[in-house]
Amino acid sequence: MSGLQGKVVLITGGARGVGAATAALLVARGAKVVLVDLEAEPLAEVVARLGAGSATSITGDVTELADMEAAVAHALERFGAVDVVMANAGIASYGSVGVVDPAFFKRVIDINITGVFYTVRAALAEVERRRGYVLVVSSEAAYAPAPGLAAYNASKAGVEHFANALRLELGYRGVAVGSAHMSWIDTPLVQDAKQDLPGFREMLDALPGPLGTTISVERCAEAFVRGIERRSNRVNVPGWVEALRWGKPALTSRLFDLLSRRDVKRRLAQMDDEVARLGRSASARVRLSSDSHGEVADAAGASVGSIQSE
Repeated sequence: MSGLQGKVVLITGGARGVGAATAALLVARGAKVVLVDLEAEPLAEVVARLGAGSATSITGDVTELADMEAAVAHALERFGAVDVVMANAGIASYGSVGVVDPAFFKRVIDINITGVFYTVRAALAEVERRRGYVLVVSSEAAYAPAPGLAAYNASKAGVEHFANALRLELGYRGVAVGSAHMSWIDTPLVQDAKQDLPGFREMLDALPGPLGTTISVERCAEAFVRGIERRSNRVNVPGWVEALRWGKPALTSRLFDLLSRRDVKRRLAQMDDEVARLGRSASARVRLSSDSHGEVADAAGASVGSIQSE
């Protein structure tokens, strides 16, 4: 019998991508899942596929503590517990620090860091009671910075260290904490970046060996489920991402900066030009705040949708 049998897992960013794929595998292993995202319709579709006996959903914005508290209350009402929290909701912005729209930069930080804190904070008492597990979804970006993605890099490094601190705070209480670090996964976030920015696609194609390979959400979900079952400190997807953690001193050294300078100059200028032509600093799915109508206007006045799924 699976160690996940009967466990209740709360997943933010559960409507699409890795969140939805992980939910499907967890249910197949006997777990029950509570999915949180901004949009009701795709959440309902996932629950319909998984079955109402094993899955439930609630709309909510991870940047609103009250929404996350409501999600935990819904989990307790529906399934009676929260054993595992997977803080998966995340977005990215495009462009150099001098070009990126400050409102989108702030939204990335709000979702990717504050959203993780609110998710954990809302579920903390129940996870402690159950001596459960928290998986914070970071990225390989916590180890290897990329120009033009400063907000994403900073947020993912931040939540990695948040997980490290949380592990110390909760370990003696019987709660395990892990952080997940993925390379390029075929999520809506990466798909949108490829569509919006030709230079991003070229950059991936130019990376040597497996560094530029995009892997499936199903493969990522399999690694996440193994990590949850084993209560792992770190989940690296693919496994070679672990080498970047150990190589971080070299990747942030002055020598690496000097060796990268020519390529960065060319690619960053290309990205900034593409962002200027695009007229926005993030995927068209990203909204700057939640509202009751499901869409808001971005800084350029264009209507944008919503996404909080990695």
